[in-house]
Amino acid sequence: MVSPETPGPAPDSPRSSQSPVPEGHQGNLELELLGLANALYNLGTTVINDSTKERDKPGGGKQVGLRVNQVVQHLSTVDNMALDTRTMIPMQILTDIDNARNPMQLTRERLERTATENQFMNGKIAAIASYRDYLNEALCQNFPELEELLRPSPSDAPMAETPVQVAHDIELTETIPNGH
Repeated sequence: MVSPETPGPAPDSPRSSQSPVPEGHQGNLELELLGLANALYNLGTTVINDSTKERDKPGGGKQVGLRVNQVVQHLSTVDNMALDTRTMIPMQILTDIDNARNPMQLTRERLERTATENQFMNGKIAAIASYRDYLNEALCQNFPELEELLRPSPSDAPMAETPVQVAHDIELTETIPNGH
């Protein structure tokens, strides 16, 4: 597990520092990863601060070996915990992280792209519905006997049409016999 001196989440952490760590296996894994991050930070600062002058001090000795052992211990614990973890992470996310791309930024970009595509699709659906209305009106004017089929009574009309209903209505208008 993580030692008590493990600091709270980093300022750029997706979870605010006030929220609790999740319970169960995920929480334990997150705490262990925070401990690993802390151990890596301590190793880095020890390597930077460790100078050749300290080597000559009697009884001083270098602390790099101790810090490396702490990192290895955390990595071993994370590896053991991974055996019980069933969460799958898409390879694209891991590749993006390896390429130094922020996952939060990628998530935002993907959400924005999805919203744009959704608006575009809604525009297509509205255009098809408008075309259907114009077509039905023209068919009713030229073929009055089809008016019953093309203009349902207000009680039969659905509240909101889905893309499947619009597609079905288009197929229905295409299969109506010409009558000539």
